[in-house]
Amino acid sequence: MGRLTKSDYGSAMIDEATHAYRLVRPEAADSLLVFASPHSGQVVPTDMNSARALTEASLHSACDIGMDRLVARASRGQVPLLTGQVSRAYVDLNRATSELDPYLICDSPENGLAGPKTRAGYGVVPRLSGDGQPLYDRFLSMQEVQARLDEVHAPYHQALAGLMTSVRQQQGRAVLIDWHSMPHRATGPGGPDVVLGDRFGTACDIERVRHLTRLFQDMGWRVSLNRPYAGGFATQVWGRPEDGFEALQIELSRRLYWDETQGRPSDGWRRCQNGIARVVAALLETCGT
Repeated sequence: MGRLTKSDYGSAMIDEATHAYRLVRPEAADSLLVFASPHSGQVVPTDMNSARALTEASLHSACDIGMDRLVARASRGQVPLLTGQVSRAYVDLNRATSELDPYLICDSPENGLAGPKTRAGYGVVPRLSGDGQPLYDRFLSMQEVQARLDEVHAPYHQALAGLMTSVRQQQGRAVLIDWHSMPHRATGPGGPDVVLGDRFGTACDIERVRHLTRLFQDMGWRVSLNRPYAGGFATQVWGRPEDGFEALQIELSRRLYWDETQGRPSDGWRRCQNGIARVVAALLETCGT
């Protein structure tokens, strides 16, 4: 997939484009919605120094390739959209900065904060690729990891915080939709096409989740709630309905739009894009002012 272009965003303006992220705002801010795609970036900084035997396919196997383009074209610049620019293999924007892998970082602090996913190789700086291959044939230093957090993770989340607080200030409430994709192997044959993650009912208004469930089901897509993905770091941070912030993570199966063998859009690309466009249009009807 090529980089996003002006035509993908409709009438929206690219307000900010940095090493870490790209932020696009609509001409008129009249919705509660904020869209984000943290894992669609494919830029690999030269200082990553990944394992020599690592293939390009493995390097990007955990990335949500094409998700930013699908959402941008479907929403047509009607909703602010924040997209990560840097590969998830370099730093994972949907993990807390405390998720430091003790098996990768030679001098990581022994603070006991690393959860099961981190110890399995998928912390804020991953040890393994999406298809389970070692990303490095060396250890990383805490200084190296901190530089990545400062240069990529912090700016992205500062931009997201700015969007969410601005929308809540203007509209009284802000609703984050965090767009992701999942490989076919994640759910297997007969598994869901869409997984909605609301942190088990705590992060988003239940009627909004039910509405989205019906919208996806009306397109013939199988929908699961919170299994196997209940929502990551961004959903946890911004899923605070009592404070005027809601968050929902949406995982789309790549089998809907992507040929994982060939590494390119599948025949379902346009149908998936049109489906997301219908969902966005229906969301705007209920989340507009």
